[in-house]
Amino acid sequence: MKRIIPLFILLFFFYQNNLNAQRFDDVKIETIQVSDHVYMLVGAGGNIGVSVGDDGVFVIDDQFAPLTTKIEAAIKALSDKQIKYLVNTHYHGDHTGGNENMHKLGATIIAHDNVRLRLETTPKRDNSMVPMEALPIITFNDELNIHVNGERVAVFHAEHAHTDGDALLYFTESNVLHTGDTYFNGRYPYIDLKSGGSVSGYINAVKLGLKSINDTTKIIPGHGSLSDKTEYETFLNMLETLRDNVLVEIESGKTEDEVANNEAITKTFDDLKYGTGFINSEKIRRTFYVSLKE
Repeated sequence: MKRIIPLFILLFFFYQNNLNAQRFDDVKIETIQVSDHVYMLVGAGGNIGVSVGDDGVFVIDDQFAPLTTKIEAAIKALSDKQIKYLVNTHYHGDHTGGNENMHKLGATIIAHDNVRLRLETTPKRDNSMVPMEALPIITFNDELNIHVNGERVAVFHAEHAHTDGDALLYFTESNVLHTGDTYFNGRYPYIDLKSGGSVSGYINAVKLGLKSINDTTKIIPGHGSLSDKTEYETFLNMLETLRDNVLVEIESGKTEDEVANNEAITKTFDDLKYGTGFINSEKIRRTFYVSLKE
């Protein structure tokens, strides 16, 4: 019996790993040129930003580990230079799952202080811990400037937004903003309250991003299609409208379930298909209630 249990465990993990690999077999990495040397890669998980130039390759987020080979191939089609830097916009696995692989490819990983802390202390789905090679080795608290490929990339922290470790990145010459998951284009966002996120902080993050851009800025959202200032402002209007609607309900003494079941709160944006993504209408109403009630 003692020999059977370890074998069973090994077979179970083999089966799980095989399933995880297979679910990414059909994923294709799409490359979208955003500016002269900045690109957006779309696959499974958060949108990736890539800057190529004489200094090497600068990457923002890296999706899931099984996709690294495909992501590397997409990058190689843009530049034969080494992947030099990788910035994680936050700690979620669909943005950091390829960290260990990127480290092996030579990337220096950079993130907010809280991203490293959460990666160090949060078990993965199989209850294993993130390996040391996947952790950021350069962390920052508030702001950071990275000078790469002929421009300054301003990296700034948005406090208690999607999580407690979010970073937005603005390419100052290319006029491109990467928002990480502080922006879900055309859909309701996931606000991770258990990881330090909040509705008020999320709204402030969008306002922070809008302060950095102009009418011609191109925006790489954490999820959704390539965007612009007009769509970004529409997203902010949605957030502020939902906040105001839910606050009215809270002030009138409504319970969480009453708010979650009140379709009128989100109807305007439900009609625009905002609730067809990962977060549906009921979930966003519940999230707003829980966050604003605190």
